[in-house]
Amino acid sequence: MPRPRTVLITGCSTGIGRALALAMADAGCEVFASARRPETLADIARDNLHPLQLDVLDGASIQAALAKVYDRAGRVDMLVNNAGLSVTAPLVETDLARLQGVIDTNLTGCIAMIQAIFPHMADAGGGRIVNVGSVVGELPVPFTATYCATKAGLHMLSDVLRMEVHPFGIDVVTVQPAAVSTEIEARSGEGVEAFASEQSRYHRFYQSIRKRFEGQDGSAMSAADFAAHITPQLLAEKAPRVVHGGGKNGMLRALARLPAGVRDKLMRNEYGLQ
Repeated sequence: MPRPRTVLITGCSTGIGRALALAMADAGCEVFASARRPETLADIARDNLHPLQLDVLDGASIQAALAKVYDRAGRVDMLVNNAGLSVTAPLVETDLARLQGVIDTNLTGCIAMIQAIFPHMADAGGGRIVNVGSVVGELPVPFTATYCATKAGLHMLSDVLRMEVHPFGIDVVTVQPAAVSTEIEARSGEGVEAFASEQSRYHRFYQSIRKRFEGQDGSAMSAADFAAHITPQLLAEKAPRVVHGGGKNGMLRALARLPAGVRDKLMRNEYGLQ
């Protein structure tokens, strides 16, 4: 397909989504940067970067947002499914409703966006769908089981979708960030203090749980640098299947490819799960 020109990105209030909106706009695209609270994007608005209210868990909100985009631009060449949540906590002691929120945002919301935009792209004869996964969709990391599972699911969803939409001229790209400095990690630790209490069977692992979302050692890539790295690849005339990047990318991907028993032992040691 020709180089994408009009781009719709979800989850742009912070982190990778916000940085990617700026990078795409700098590359000359007309960008619709969406968030549940579009006022968080007011400071980055410009002639070719438009803040947009969109909640990926609300069908009416999705349809209203798409109507505004098509009214203004007449088309969407690229959809970037970036909206996401994480929870850092032992799976077996985490409120199910909170975990369901991660699944709904990271996976169901992505599917809802794809279903909503597919008829427009199919009628236009092509388009590009970009799904932001994670290296932890390949590498299981303790205390983030649901996040890892949704990203692994998103990787597989992308692989199947790529085949299903090929007859309509639509490309599917998976982005798999490694260590990128964003606010999602800090927010994922909400309520972590509960695991310091002896009422939790994990109280002796409390510091390991905190390490999961506080343990940046300076190796993480900034969201702006990561967006600058992936933008030329996402805008390439020939779409890559997978785009990698971020701090420790090579090391984390190599760790994911180790024999499962070796990998699991290394990860248990890393997080003190003896």
